[in-house]
Amino acid sequence: MTVPRSTLRLQFHRGFTFDDAAKHVDYFAALGISHVYASPITTAEPGSTHGYDTVDYTQVNPECGGEAGLKRLVEKLHGHGMGLIVDMVPNHMGVGGSSNAWWLDILEWGRHSAYARHFDVDWHSPDPALRGKVLLPTLGAPYGDELVSGRIALHFAADSGRFYVGYGPHVFPVCPVDYPSILQSADRADLSALAERFHGLTTQPADQPRAAEGREALREFVAQNGESAIQFALQTYAPDDPLTRDRLHRLLERQHFRLAWWRTAADEVNWRRFFDISTLAAVRAERPEVFEATHALVFRLYQEGVIDGQRIDHVDGLAEPREYCQRLRQRLTELRETTPYVVVEKILARGEPLRDDWPVDGTTGYDFMNDVGALLHDPAGAEPLAQAWTEFTGRSPDFADEALAARRKIVAENLSAELDRAARALHRIARDSLATRDYTFTSLRRVLTELVVHFPVYRIYPQNGLRSAMDNVYFEQALAGARATLSRADHGVLERVNNWLGGVGDDAPPGRHAQPQPGQNGAPPNHAGSARRTAQTLFSQLTAPVAAKAVEDTACYRYGRLLSRNEVGADPGEFALSVEAFHAGNVERAQRFPHAMLTTATHDHKRGEDVRARLAVLSEMPHEWTATWRAWSTLNAPQRRSLDGTPISSVGQDTSYDWAPGPAAEAMLYQTLVGCWPPDLVHDDEAGVKALAERVAQWQLKALREAKLQTNWFTPDEAYEAGCRDFLFDILAPQRRDGFLKELAAFVSRISRAGALNSLQQTVLRLASPGIPDLYQGTELWDFSLVDPDNRRPVDFKQRAAWLAQTPPSEFLSTWRDGRVKLAVVQRVLALRAHLPELLSQGTYLPLTVRGAQASNVIAFARRHGNAWAVVVASRLAAGLLGEEGDLPMVDPEKWQDTAVEMPPDLTARALFDWLSPAAPKVDENGLLCLRDALAAMPIAVLVEDGVPRS
Repeated sequence: MTVPRSTLRLQFHRGFTFDDAAKHVDYFAALGISHVYASPITTAEPGSTHGYDTVDYTQVNPECGGEAGLKRLVEKLHGHGMGLIVDMVPNHMGVGGSSNAWWLDILEWGRHSAYARHFDVDWHSPDPALRGKVLLPTLGAPYGDELVSGRIALHFAADSGRFYVGYGPHVFPVCPVDYPSILQSADRADLSALAERFHGLTTQPADQPRAAEGREALREFVAQNGESAIQFALQTYAPDDPLTRDRLHRLLERQHFRLAWWRTAADEVNWRRFFDISTLAAVRAERPEVFEATHALVFRLYQEGVIDGQRIDHVDGLAEPREYCQRLRQRLTELRETTPYVVVEKILARGEPLRDDWPVDGTTGYDFMNDVGALLHDPAGAEPLAQAWTEFTGRSPDFADEALAARRKIVAENLSAELDRAARALHRIARDSLATRDYTFTSLRRVLTELVVHFPVYRIYPQNGLRSAMDNVYFEQALAGARATLSRADHGVLERVNNWLGGVGDDAPPGRHAQPQPGQNGAPPNHAGSARRTAQTLFSQLTAPVAAKAVEDTACYRYGRLLSRNEVGADPGEFALSVEAFHAGNVERAQRFPHAMLTTATHDHKRGEDVRARLAVLSEMPHEWTATWRAWSTLNAPQRRSLDGTPISSVGQDTSYDWAPGPAAEAMLYQTLVGCWPPDLVHDDEAGVKALAERVAQWQLKALREAKLQTNWFTPDEAYEAGCRDFLFDILAPQRRDGFLKELAAFVSRISRAGALNSLQQTVLRLASPGIPDLYQGTELWDFSLVDPDNRRPVDFKQRAAWLAQTPPSEFLSTWRDGRVKLAVVQRVLALRAHLPELLSQGTYLPLTVRGAQASNVIAFARRHGNAWAVVVASRLAAGLLGEEGDLPMVDPEKWQDTAVEMPPDLTARALFDWLSPAAPKVDENGLLCLRDALAAMPIAVLVEDGVPRS
């Protein structure tokens, strides 16, 4: 297996193509990267900036340079001994435009389309208006309004001979079965003759080639005679006249799709979406033909040696993640007879393991990002910050309360259709048994709602219809929550649902080796098992998006104790992590998934890694921070806005949302400004502050809508949003340069050194811990970005290349504000990984004990492979040790006093040199490494033996 030594994530789109990346390969190689890690390379919706809206799995995205451009990039990578890992999106496709041929085909032919089973469509909807149809919640207003307005119209595409319904940029193909009625409506002999070619046509697959022949005849007719005759036909369906508009409506009613207002999606959509995004349709990767069709391109590129591994996006969206990973590993191994490198994007709760029976190399690193982020926080700050948050906002001090409320909202309002579909699957099971036939759909839906709302992790992974012991750990938590909230009358239904969803009860399906039993209603035994597996899949494909939308995209924007813990893959309710727990996580990773990715920034992060590192400092000074932002709130009270735009001068702690921005949004705004304020920005730089305000305003709008309190994406409260924006720009206006702006900049300056120290600690832990360090584009310098699209801004790789140097990182500590010291740390530790690859990729992980006065302010561990050693030491929770004096993000060596690391016996007689500085600290006769020596030049150290090359 080609295991990466380190990866660099790049976001490809038409503004940054494969050829653009190829220009910087020399820099990537010099930095020490072994593999570029690309965003999805398959063809996406035109103009996509992320690539997750694939419309064609068979072609490399032409906007990024196509296959030729990709191969030019890979040729350049191979010239430096580097490789390529690609992001794969097996769960969903983009259907928001007119570029997805598979989707358009099912709109045209319905259930008889060759791709009807590629997408997860419920063709047997209980709604008669949707049976055999696909709901298209595309319209910007109710259907009747849009029809009368003329924005829905019948068109003809001369180049393909197709009739289609157009709505703005959208194209909806008309089924050829209806071509005769369209052509004959003009009462012209030439069109009636063409209509004969379509007479008797059905949607059956055997008839579809005849439709293609008829369309070719139409195309040729128009090419020879022009479109005037066709226009006569189209005019008979014109939306501007009541009679012809009614004809258009009746034509639409006969199609295999139903146009609808976009707001109907949450309640009525009859196909699985990616989360609640109605422009992304789920594909059925569990079907062998779909798996092969969606992976054909990447399989070929892997076989040809163009790509070396895959990252699997949102693995929990798949029906059977285990089987998918097994099939993927097997196919890749067959193609090159090597073990492929495969990682999965999986959100793990604290204590939840990645399953051992998934043949993958680990996760994409959200679990490590959570661990190292929590390690930066002082647990003593949790309670006072939560208390201050509650006192100021009136909201709960516990994140779990916000998460529970958000789950209820998401289930009820955003994913109601998906809940209904899962409940119908359970209802069908109930109807098949005499004992449960009287369980109503409503009672089952009620029970299912409570299970989903209380489910503590993304999903379960039953095998052969039964939950595993690990599944039951989490399912029991959901059961307990459901029992506590449901009435006793529903408890019997709950227990049955428990069994149907993989529990071991009297009516549980037989295991793999059990003798099949006849169904209670006389049905074949496999019928009950299949129905239960369907229900289990739908349940799992519901709990996962509910968790994502409720926790990450709702509660994390409502809860503001400390925003550095509100991150993808993290639980804001877990405030801090001990050194011992961090070590335990590293030990487990080294044993179970030594090649998992380690990341601290991604294309999906809500705040840049250095924003989080700086905000973590506030956990060390909770009372000072609380007093500071309360004073700012009082100072800025005159800038508050009412919803009609009138300034409010009241300084009262109003917990309602009848003023903008409101207490919670205001408190989170101050944290955001403190976190993302650039290190080199001065408070009287009018242009610089305005540029920052524009970035923060973009974040603010998204945060307010994601919180779904006063405003949201569905029904934005534009007056409130405008008031919030005005408040932001008012408090950052030039006339505040001697007031709030000055205080803000001074406070940022006060904590920036500790924030930079946190960042360097975080960086060295990512680079030296067990796993494969991943670098998100551009974050080798300070990363003070906010949520996308802010974290996907163009990267100045030329500047970074110019700053590479062979000098130790300690040489750049005095100018730490420019970020060059961080770049140097990345470069130097990646060089160590290249020089001693087995040491940091396969070496044993040994937690080291620290003792002395400041032992709690240090983390240390060793890596050992054979006779090679590396010792990593880092300062932590050092805000109090830094003091007010000095300008460097490091503790004065004398303040370490007697603090020392207990070194492994094998190292007591060896000379050690710091890979990050000229220091050569000695281990004393007692086997102790004194911190005043080890951290005399840098706040972090990576110690290796004498004789290791220094460049």
